[in-house]
Amino acid sequence: MTHLVHAVVSLGMLIVVPLGLTLLPTRTTSTRWWFAFAVPGVIALWLPRGALSITLASVYFAGTLVLAGLAARHFLRHRTLSPRQVALYTALVTPAIAALALVAERASYELFGFNLTVLSLTVAHFHFAGFAAALMAYLAADGVAAVSVPLGTAIVLLGFFLGDLVELAGAVVLTAGMWLVGWNLWRRSRRADRTTAVLLIVSGSVLVLTMLLAVSWALGHVVNTPYLPLEWMVATHGVANAVGFGLCGVLAMRREGVR
Repeated sequence: MTHLVHAVVSLGMLIVVPLGLTLLPTRTTSTRWWFAFAVPGVIALWLPRGALSITLASVYFAGTLVLAGLAARHFLRHRTLSPRQVALYTALVTPAIAALALVAERASYELFGFNLTVLSLTVAHFHFAGFAAALMAYLAADGVAAVSVPLGTAIVLLGFFLGDLVELAGAVVLTAGMWLVGWNLWRRSRRADRTTAVLLIVSGSVLVLTMLLAVSWALGHVVNTPYLPLEWMVATHGVANAVGFGLCGVLAMRREGVR
């Protein structure tokens, strides 16, 4: 499972995030600077825990703080907070949460009391349920659809601290938001060329199953209902969201030249 999680996170760092940054109105059209931070982060994933991997993960954390700074600069310049802007700022800030978890995990430090497995999964979660989901909400949705994805992500994060019931509420809100985003992607596919339409349909369709799995996982930790074991959640929910939703969605928007 560890290698699969690392592969998913590497996909996020090296492909999904830099492609996504070219679609945002934050002067990030060139992403060459990003790889100076992302490549050390990816290397840190695959090295044994220790001083070198901690140092490389810290370099990546510094790069994610640059993204958070872009969010702050954009907000100070525009001084408005529409639903789409909430999604934009969420996309730019959540990689820093993932990177902080990565530094702690590489240091074998149980940050906020979370074990190393949870921290490793947090790295993956906030690259995709954080950055990729908020990015697609910003690009393809508005109103309730745009704001419910950041809101659900925030409630899930609070659930890590406040308990399974809050995490379940976050999963429900996030699922509703993701399904609304998926519906907008399906609608968008009607106006796209064939290749782009296929990418949009795949990106929107996988959310039907993957988010049901997320709700069943969260529900199973509150009441006695069945849910997939962790290894299968990574192999299904995790991989499908990363490749089917995140990668296909970003590639589709890239083909459309969305900004």
